Amino acid sequence: MPLQDHMQLISVDDHLIEPPNVWTDRLPKKFLDQGPRIIEKDMNAEIGSNVLIESGRQSGSGGKAARLSEVWQYEGRIYANIGLNAVAGKKPQEYGTDPTRYSDMLPGCYDVHARVKDMDIDGVQAALCFPSFPRFAGTAFLEGKDKELALLSVKAWNDFHLDEWCGSYPDRFIPIIILPLWDPAEAAKEIYRCAGKGAKGITFPENTVGLGLPSFYTDHWDAVFRAAEETNLPLCMHFGSSGKPPITSPEAPMAVMISLFGTNSMDATADLLFSQVFYKFPNLKVALSEGGIGWMPYLLERIDLTWEKHRWYQNVNKEVRPSDLFREHMYGCFIDDLEGIARRHKVGIDNIMWECDYPHSDSNWPNSRQYTAKMLQDVPDDEAHKIVELNARKLYNFPRSS
Repeated sequence: MPLQDHMQLISVDDHLIEPPNVWTDRLPKKFLDQGPRIIEKDMNAEIGSNVLIESGRQSGSGGKAARLSEVWQYEGRIYANIGLNAVAGKKPQEYGTDPTRYSDMLPGCYDVHARVKDMDIDGVQAALCFPSFPRFAGTAFLEGKDKELALLSVKAWNDFHLDEWCGSYPDRFIPIIILPLWDPAEAAKEIYRCAGKGAKGITFPENTVGLGLPSFYTDHWDAVFRAAEETNLPLCMHFGSSGKPPITSPEAPMAVMISLFGTNSMDATADLLFSQVFYKFPNLKVALSEGGIGWMPYLLERIDLTWEKHRWYQNVNKEVRPSDLFREHMYGCFIDDLEGIARRHKVGIDNIMWECDYPHSDSNWPNSRQYTAKMLQDVPDDEAHKIVELNARKLYNFPRSS
């Protein structure tokens, strides 16, 4: 049956493409040249030709007509992918080349007013939007040489997201923030600052070790987790945020990596359940963004069996079954997952949330509501309502507007 009219779709995983003015409007003047900004560059230019076009002015030399791309430049480094996988509205036969200019994308990718119109077309009431240029968990700023600039850049993205993007339509967007991951104390300060401005969640790496940072098994992140717990902001661990794609061999096509990305969320689940994180912070919540749910029953069964046989001689919790810990603290998020829906009670109806993933290739835009209704056609109404709306509203403290 179709989703009932009173059920609103809330996507806990969408993405926004940052407009060019996010940092130029918010950084101090002394940092504008080194801070993130959009330039135009001939990506076909030969090395050394130095073809750069800014504000309509061209410099350098080149033997052929320039194919000008809009790219981000930060501290002189070029980040060429302004619209990572922003292919909403295209047919699968047209996938393969990411947009190189804002004009190549639907305006809803980077313009909040156009985004709301696209959500209306799709039947989606509200969305949580991850960053693009800073990467899903803001890890681009770990590369910053000037940490004062990097911190200001983190704060600029948060202020843009809270004040401009989500602030324009507070009943349509769940505000999340990124953190200065190189400094846990500063990250905790940013959590408290942004919680005061209405933030509802924190995007955080699924695995910090892949970024050259200490693991969940250390006390390095205690200040961050304590601040998240005290402000009631869940951690959103989007797959791929660790910077470690699941590559099996140099020859494997990208299809292998795409198919295996959910294994990153499996890694995060095992790490968190066998670490001390949820014992030290008993009110902390974690959403496994875009990780899917079909694998969860097997992994939880496997983790429980491992715990039963091996907990006695290892430095792990001896009292609480890991699957019980999971259902108290962790949430699975899915786009397409018929296997997970069929085994939803093994995951936990209260631990499942729906995703749209606009404007990425996994999205079903502009047919999300129809597609999701068909996917949940055999699910009782009360369970479907939790999955598509109520669980997200509860986790993110995002009530319906009156």
